[in-house]
Amino acid sequence: MSSASDTQTPTDGSRPASEAGRAGNGWRRVLGVPSLVLLGLVYMVPLTIFSTYGIVVELTGGRLSAAYAAALVVMLFTARSYGRMAQAFPFAGSAYTYATRSFGAGLGFMAGWSLLLDYLLLPMINYLLIGIYLNAAFPAVPAWLFMVVSIAAVTALNILGITAVARANFVVVGLQALFIVLFVGLAWASVSGAGKLDLLAPFTGVDGAEGFSPILAGSAILCLSYLGFDAVSTFAEEAKNPRRSIPRAIMLTTVLAGLIFLGLAYVSHLLLPVGTFTNTDAAAIEVVGAAGGNVLVAFFTAAYIAGSLGSALTSQASVSRIIYSMGRGRVLPAVFGRLHPRWGTPVVPIIVTSGISLLALILDLTTVSSLISFGALVAFSVVNLSVIKHYFIDEKNRGAKGLLHNLLLPGVGFVLTLWLWTSLSGLSFSLGLSWAALGLVYLACLTRGFRRPTPHLQLEEA
Repeated sequence: MSSASDTQTPTDGSRPASEAGRAGNGWRRVLGVPSLVLLGLVYMVPLTIFSTYGIVVELTGGRLSAAYAAALVVMLFTARSYGRMAQAFPFAGSAYTYATRSFGAGLGFMAGWSLLLDYLLLPMINYLLIGIYLNAAFPAVPAWLFMVVSIAAVTALNILGITAVARANFVVVGLQALFIVLFVGLAWASVSGAGKLDLLAPFTGVDGAEGFSPILAGSAILCLSYLGFDAVSTFAEEAKNPRRSIPRAIMLTTVLAGLIFLGLAYVSHLLLPVGTFTNTDAAAIEVVGAAGGNVLVAFFTAAYIAGSLGSALTSQASVSRIIYSMGRGRVLPAVFGRLHPRWGTPVVPIIVTSGISLLALILDLTTVSSLISFGALVAFSVVNLSVIKHYFIDEKNRGAKGLLHNLLLPGVGFVLTLWLWTSLSGLSFSLGLSWAALGLVYLACLTRGFRRPTPHLQLEEA
């Protein structure tokens, strides 16, 4: 057995034994680049642009497209850092694994704890949205019932295995893709017959919009739409040839999602060039209705529900693998670090995640979103710094290319992430720091008052 840091990719292009068929720890390596990209896109929900459409349009003065373009640039730097770390450590665990191997078990634990906050709550947002939309369509059925049924269905699919998740994702992405094609087609037909068209309007905004600060504030909100590339890295131990497929899938997911978001924002503003809405939270209904009336609104609702269900499916699969990684390293109880002998999935983490998702019955979107923002930015910051620590400092890769790839680019990613921190609300900081303090207390108990070493993953390949 050799450690991951000592294992090199064969020069003849063949895959290491542990990267073909089944990983050394029992994971089934069944995911290629297309499946990984689909997992990332489903996690993001391509139609997520409409969930914050009214908020960001009003904030930026109608310059949603400019905000999405800025957000894409910011995310590409951090996505690249995730890809670099996935090449070095192709294991489940994402930022937790990267921080542990780069900075040690203590900081790794705190990074993983913050990441847990992010991932544990992401499925919950989807269940909340499912309950809200379906209750609006079927008022006689309580929202909580839709949430409970959705949680049960998602849990069952995740227990059956990642192949079932990947197959379900094809259906989800297909439905959303069909809506996007119809929406763009109808919207373009509408604006083409409206006379003179200002093609720069989605970037210049409505009359009176000025200054770059509102665009930056809007992009800070929109950056969290790109969390799917982070999710891709958590499937490293189920990917074929992960040192190549994971970095490629991360970058492809980020670019494709950015183009989808930017394109939808652009067409939507051409269709309805306004800076305010009758109902900010329901602005998507106004935009979709302008393109295709009530029929398209009904289809949008169906596609959005499917997207939320698919995102819940993928996000629960992702967080269960992070909990599994921490259980395997005895940072969490060992029962979390076991795979089911028949299905090859971490059943206990999946069930625990489902239990936490039931909090959707009592929590609201504002509180959950604030906590997710904090956890996501902790992970982004740590991963950018991990590239510098591992490649530039530890591996001493400091030539001309090393200076660019191992210091400058991740450094820019870290600085941009710091800028995003300035956009967080006071609620985000208070709740996020409270969660971090709870993690520190747990770590103190785990290490008997920091007198014992922090448990960490002994990640090895066969």
